[in-house]
Amino acid sequence: MKRAPGYSEVNKEELGGIQRNTWPTLLDKEIAEHFGSRKEALAEHKSGIQNFNRSDIRILDIGAGPGFISIILAELGYNVTAADFAESMLMEAKMNAGELAGNISFKQEDAMNLSFENESFDVIVSRNLTWNLQDPEKAYSEWLRVLKRGGLMLVFDANWYAFLVDENKKAEYENDRNNVAEQGYDDYNIGENFDVMDKIAMTLPLTGRKRPEWDEVVLRKLGASRVTSKEDIGSVVYSEKEKVNYASTPMFMIKAEK
Repeated sequence: MKRAPGYSEVNKEELGGIQRNTWPTLLDKEIAEHFGSRKEALAEHKSGIQNFNRSDIRILDIGAGPGFISIILAELGYNVTAADFAESMLMEAKMNAGELAGNISFKQEDAMNLSFENESFDVIVSRNLTWNLQDPEKAYSEWLRVLKRGGLMLVFDANWYAFLVDENKKAEYENDRNNVAEQGYDDYNIGENFDVMDKIAMTLPLTGRKRPEWDEVVLRKLGASRVTSKEDIGSVVYSEKEKVNYASTPMFMIKAEK
């Protein structure tokens, strides 16, 4: 997969930047607050988590790519499985993890047809994957299937290609490109094969959807509870470079409980 090395370079930049602090702070807080407030329910459903102990919490990072989320969660002491469709991405993830690779289980998986048994994980985390799926509703159904009762799902994504179908978004997107150039940052949206990605995006079901509203409706329909979203989580975790690059495409966070 040609995207793996380039995407890996972005992950390495994150591992060396403020994201190494902002992302684990956010994820640890969300997970700790969830399990800290759900002890009775977890005990009732025999999840095995009576107290908040990171090593007892099994996390599936679906669409792990070159491993950023898996690496920072493993550093925090969680029991992490990194899953991705592309073997090349998993190879990059193992290299990026370095000494932590032994603390992470790497699995080649189809996000829409997982091989794991029902209720295998306490937490599901996904970043920048759902927009890219041919059947995101089926993926959500699978993720809920492998999530334990009382478990937590955290989905991070954005309306990445809305500028292809919305003239106002297109103008905002082009303004981002100008601002990136004026401020002297690298542009994450300019590079090899980006025209190919635009064509692919036009064939995907979520390109023309308004999100995260679509996701919330689907997750509730599939049986998730306590579904909420925060529409600009990037303001919490992004570097200044990312904030300028993605100003017109704010990243959202969806929280859902099974």
